[in-house]
Amino acid sequence: MPVIEVKDLKRTFGDFVAVKDVSFEVEEGEIFGFLGPNGAGKSTTINMLCTLLKTSGGSASVNGYDVATQQDKVRRSIGLIFQDPTLDERLTGWQNLQFHAMLYDVPTETFKERSAELLEMVELTDKVRESVKSFSGGMKRRLEIARGLLHHPKVLFLDEPTIGLDPQTRWHIWEYLENVRDRERLTLFLTTHYMDEAEVCDRIAIIDHGEIVALDSPDKLKSLVGGDVVTLSTDDNARAASVLAGMDVEHQVTSEGLRVEIDHGDQFIPRVMRAMDEAQPRVSITSVNLRRPTLEDVFIKLTGRAIRDEEASATDMMRNRRRGGGWGGGRR
Repeated sequence: MPVIEVKDLKRTFGDFVAVKDVSFEVEEGEIFGFLGPNGAGKSTTINMLCTLLKTSGGSASVNGYDVATQQDKVRRSIGLIFQDPTLDERLTGWQNLQFHAMLYDVPTETFKERSAELLEMVELTDKVRESVKSFSGGMKRRLEIARGLLHHPKVLFLDEPTIGLDPQTRWHIWEYLENVRDRERLTLFLTTHYMDEAEVCDRIAIIDHGEIVALDSPDKLKSLVGGDVVTLSTDDNARAASVLAGMDVEHQVTSEGLRVEIDHGDQFIPRVMRAMDEAQPRVSITSVNLRRPTLEDVFIKLTGRAIRDEEASATDMMRNRRRGGGWGGGRR
């Protein structure tokens, strides 16, 4: 039986549909990811599954408990690491853990054993008696992971768990998470817009404008692209696009330039360089890149946009709303 079951889940804010009829299942011990830009509906979905936000339609259960009618049971069976820090920086790391243990009625002896084990895992045993305000960003996130696992949850929700952290710290955090997943059959459900982080997942749901547009393993999703990805930058991308059309080559215009998915990209590059050189007027290629498909390429293929383009649009929208003094319900 799946540990998470979601059927036609929906969330609206007035006339705005943030999550639209989303359905999926997550198996026990799986690392399941939502990949998409800010505004896609990732955090809204997690907040509904964690009972922090009421649903507008559909149904969902976590650990066999209905998120609408058994909220307390859902909350006691899950751990949650928010996108923004939630530690009390006026307290020590140890006091933050003690407060969490009190909220979840963790017995004293269990707390001592569990906290010692988790602090050793996240390498904070020597720092836990210090004030949290003296912690680095990576230390705070590691403490939040220990806190989220303290009461032996069956599912750990992670909303952009490593945002703002350097690559080395992100890698270490995933070492801890995969270790506890393997040891305790813990189910991990994360949202992310980092491609390398999404690669950790057993399965990924790509979400865009509140809808799941694809769901599969990273390798199978990347097979949707096929072939190689060639990206061209030129002195006249509009003219270059016309040349590609004349070659009967499908392409997309992105923030990086002209993007082509094609078999044997190494053989295609000399052909396109000749075609650009022979065009009238001539088109100069300023850079060319050849690589294998990534999850970013999958997102572009399915939506026609890059995730980072969507991030920039979402940031601009937030700034405009704040300047105008208004703020409605948003999606993340």
